[in-house]
Order: sequence, then structure tokens, then C-alpha cells
Amino acid sequence: MKCRSLSAAAALAMAGALVLTACTGSDGEPSDNGKTAGADTGSEASASPRASASASATASAPTSVERPRIELPSDVTDKFENWQAGDEAKNAVLADTARRIDATNDAILRGDTGARSLSFYYRGKALNDALRWVQAYVDANMSFTGTTRYYAPEVALSGESEASVVYCADESKGFNKDRKTNKVDRTPSDQSPYVLYSARLQKSGQGVWRTTSLTSKRGDKACTP
Repeated sequence: MKCRSLSAAAALAMAGALVLTACTGSDGEPSDNGKTAGADTGSEASASPRASASASATASAPTSVERPRIELPSDVTDKFENWQAGDEAKNAVLADTARRIDATNDAILRGDTGARSLSFYYRGKALNDALRWVQAYVDANMSFTGTTRYYAPEVALSGESEASVVYCADESKGFNKDRKTNKVDRTPSDQSPYVLYSARLQKSGQGVWRTTSLTSKRGDKACTP
């Protein structure tokens, strides 16, 4: 996707916290010349839903807890490549990480800061940051469309209830979309479409891995081909 970073002032209104990245214009607002991590159909996002591409990636997650059902629109795909760690415990972490990604993109697409899935997969400061992130898109009347590829995940466990995950995102096939007009902006961006994410998670008593912190770095060489 042709993306630019969403500034902390415009998106999260803070520094040093959740430094999520998305396509933005030079003024720091989500721009209509690129796409963001996850893509959308604007106000019509829920009109033609389809099962998220993460279904197979999250198959190993515990099923005893009823997790929010996430369906992305037909023009949006979250693609998880090699999203397995060869270990049941680590696979469960990756499964809920993928679901958290889908949940965030779904909330952005629907412009819904009250989405139950956000408070289900986020906790603490990470939740507050995610809510600000979604609100930034609502305020800018922006959404997105296309495919975001997530790959090269690395999981580290700390005991039975804490974990960290590092993974990459390729936004080169995603584009920003005006929420009101549904106009897609495919103008090339001068910023890298590759983003390195680092997350910390805690396991709930019900077995759900919830993100407590999340940072990102666009153009990191670890994710650049």
C-alpha cells in the first residue's frame, strides 16, 4: 500500500505509547493517497462481509471462550503468512494476535470505537491507544481497502501468562479510502510500506491472549525485502 505514518498528534495524541502506523497526508491526518493496515469499504464496510483471512491462522486458539466474530468486507484482506510457531502455546499467542489485528481493522472500517472486540483483545494503555487510533480515522473520514500481509512472526513466552510477539506487515497492496465518497487514493507514497510491530500480551484467566502494549517502526530493515 502507498502509506504514510499517522502522526501521534493526529492519531494517538501522545508520544512514546502505541506508535501504530497507517497512511496519512503531510498534515498528519489519514490521507487519501495510501492505505492502512487492514482495508475498508467506508460506511459500507459491514454491508458485504466475508470471513476474515485469519480463520486458518487462528485455528489453534482455545475455543472454550466465545470470541467476538470478526468479518471483514470483501475488498479487505488480512493475510497471515507462516503464522505458526511449531508450539501449541506459541500458536495460541499468534492466534489471538491475528484476531486482535482483525478486530482493530474491523473497528476502523466500521468507524466503531465501541466495538466489543477492542476491549476483548486489548488491555490497559494499549486499549486506550487503539481507541484513539480508530477515532483518528473517524475524525478524518477515512477508511481503507486492499490487502495487508502479516509475516515473519516471532514469539517469546515468559512463564505461562506473558508473551511478546514481533512481526512484519506489508501494506503495499492497501490504499486509503474516503469514508463518505468511497473514493480510493492510489497516489504513490514516499514512505516504506513495510512495518515492524512489537507487542506484549498477557493471558487472561479464560485463556485469551490480550495485547497490553504495541509499538511499530515503519521501514525497519527487518521487514524490508
